Amino acid sequence: MKLEICKWPQPVLAEKAKAIEEITPELQELIENMIETMYEDEGVGLAAPQVGESIRLICVDQTGPKERGDLMVMINPEITSCEGQVDSEEGCLSCPEFTGKVKRSQKISVKALDREGKEICMEVEDYLAIILQHEIDHLDGVTIVDRSSNLKKAMYRKKAKKWA
Repeated sequence: MKLEICKWPQPVLAEKAKAIEEITPELQELIENMIETMYEDEGVGLAAPQVGESIRLICVDQTGPKERGDLMVMINPEITSCEGQVDSEEGCLSCPEFTGKVKRSQKISVKALDREGKEICMEVEDYLAIILQHEIDHLDGVTIVDRSSNLKKAMYRKKAKKWA
């Protein structure tokens, strides 16, 4: 079932998400719904807070939005190391009509649980590293709007009020 995407500045997007303690059938259903939502809305990543669930869960597919070839589900993801720096031009499903340059690490190490609860550790770089950092930001209550200048944020706030 496709879920509704929360739009900035909804409060759930500014909360630090809670760790997932148990993998339940309800969590598996949420994962399926998030995957469907990510693909239908042509995203390459989706964090649970973006669909109103303040828990540490992300879905990512760097081959998206047109292809569906590298789906990853991460529970309680954590960046354990980073190196290098790149400027990334980013958009976000929760911030319609907003793009901005964000400084990101070029290479990161991440540890998480997969959807079965098995620990995964990986080193990634470039585009996938950027996507993961963006989605993990959501779990910490940070959006690309928060990472922009005060002027750009104020202009976007004015635009977002018209949609509310």
